[in-house]
Amino acid sequence: MDGSRRRAGTLLGTVGAALMVAGPVMLLRGRSGRKEIRAELADQKITFPERGLPAELAAYAGRPVKTGPEAHAYAEFIKGNLAHATGGRTYAEITAELHAAGGDDEKLSKLRQTAFMGQSLRASLMSAYQAWHLTTLVTGLGTALTGLGAALVVTADALAPRSPNHP
Repeated sequence: MDGSRRRAGTLLGTVGAALMVAGPVMLLRGRSGRKEIRAELADQKITFPERGLPAELAAYAGRPVKTGPEAHAYAEFIKGNLAHATGGRTYAEITAELHAAGGDDEKLSKLRQTAFMGQSLRASLMSAYQAWHLTTLVTGLGTALTGLGAALVVTADALAPRSPNHP
């Protein structure tokens, strides 16, 4: 019994120590990922307009886009503007219309370019929003793994055989 207890303690201690190393690494990667997202969004210099926002986005008026949730809100703003400009049609639908018209319709060509640019910017902002969520997940997992690792190390220590002179 004592030998299996010692092996279990060694295994728990090893796994715990590994998790106590992996957890902080994940925490650091999550934080640095979030910092990169903030820097990239700041470099884009996207700011919500002062006026003309839908009621659900009014709280963002005049604010720069610096976080994942703000990137998502701005993507929704673009979605609304795009739907208005294109009559709810997507780039693919406008392209199909343009091809059906023989490809020479200047108004459809400009509308297709507008749809492409708007949908591209929206996709980029949605990617930042998704990356923001991933950094949250990585940071949370890093915290959980660190705590689990510490618990396993403490458990391993409790399983360690004690000498009669050791309390």
